[in-house]
Amino acid sequence: MSELTDTLDPLPVSVAPMMDWTDRHCRVFHRMLSPSARLYTEMVHCAAVLRGDRDRLLDNRDVRGPVALQLGGSDPAQMAEAAAVGVKYGYDEININVGCPSDRVQSGHFGACLMAHPETVAACVRAMRARIDVPVTVKTRIGIDDDDSDAFFFDFVDQVCEAGCTHLIVHARIAVLAGLSPKQNREIPPLNYARVHRLKTRCPDLHVTINGGLRSPVDVAAHTNHVDGAMIGRAAYQTPWLLAELEHQRGSALAPPSRHDVMRQLMDYAQHERARGIPLRAVARHTLGLFQGQPGARRFRRTLSEGMHRPDADVSVIEQALSHVLAA
Repeated sequence: MSELTDTLDPLPVSVAPMMDWTDRHCRVFHRMLSPSARLYTEMVHCAAVLRGDRDRLLDNRDVRGPVALQLGGSDPAQMAEAAAVGVKYGYDEININVGCPSDRVQSGHFGACLMAHPETVAACVRAMRARIDVPVTVKTRIGIDDDDSDAFFFDFVDQVCEAGCTHLIVHARIAVLAGLSPKQNREIPPLNYARVHRLKTRCPDLHVTINGGLRSPVDVAAHTNHVDGAMIGRAAYQTPWLLAELEHQRGSALAPPSRHDVMRQLMDYAQHERARGIPLRAVARHTLGLFQGQPGARRFRRTLSEGMHRPDADVSVIEQALSHVLAA
């Protein structure tokens, strides 16, 4: 555990795992905005951890504070082995993906389709808990297809918790496994926050984090009156200053004073990464929404977006983009 989290109560907010978005550079940027929010990796399949380029997949250097590794898979032995590797890379939570509805994920028998097989999820939880000494958590939906009821959801939860899971992250929508794309699954099935609230009432000792459609500090406050935490997805990525606002709201002296300060801190990081052969765009692409709603935001985005793709792009591109927005 880092010095930071030893001296600061954790913010009851986390940033959702998002494919192609929440990579290491994104997590470094989000940590600059929020010293204490819990950050999640993109989903990594357990087989990729066991047989792939671990340093590329799991590298977590420069990301201080609480960070969780999300794993996909359904083989208990492989999940346990991959979890042990994740702990060696410094992750302080291993999360099981039981929420992704994509066809590719379903064909691999993991993600949201596992809600129909709670015994498999429970077996993974048991195997992983027996192998590692950090929390094993589950991120799930509230149902799948026609199985959209409290009874189905609570039965799934009961079996997973009996296996030793004490923290559930719940996207408050069902997943439609045939006929809807992953994007549509984030938008079309209606949100049912009340079912998640009822879960907490029914299982008061279970740590429940709610996810889905949360876009503001007001949304977070409304739900953390009913459950233990709130997970923010696209809003945290598309309007990242939201993370700093949540830190300010709780009175954190560690929250960044301005967007410009964050970008200048990121320039140091980007320069260091560029010296290691990482192109500027890999770092800068995560910052395009930082000035959303501020005067000059459009010119900032355009200058950064166009400049960061040049083969010779360096941090002077960020300097140029910052010249279009006023320092607060």
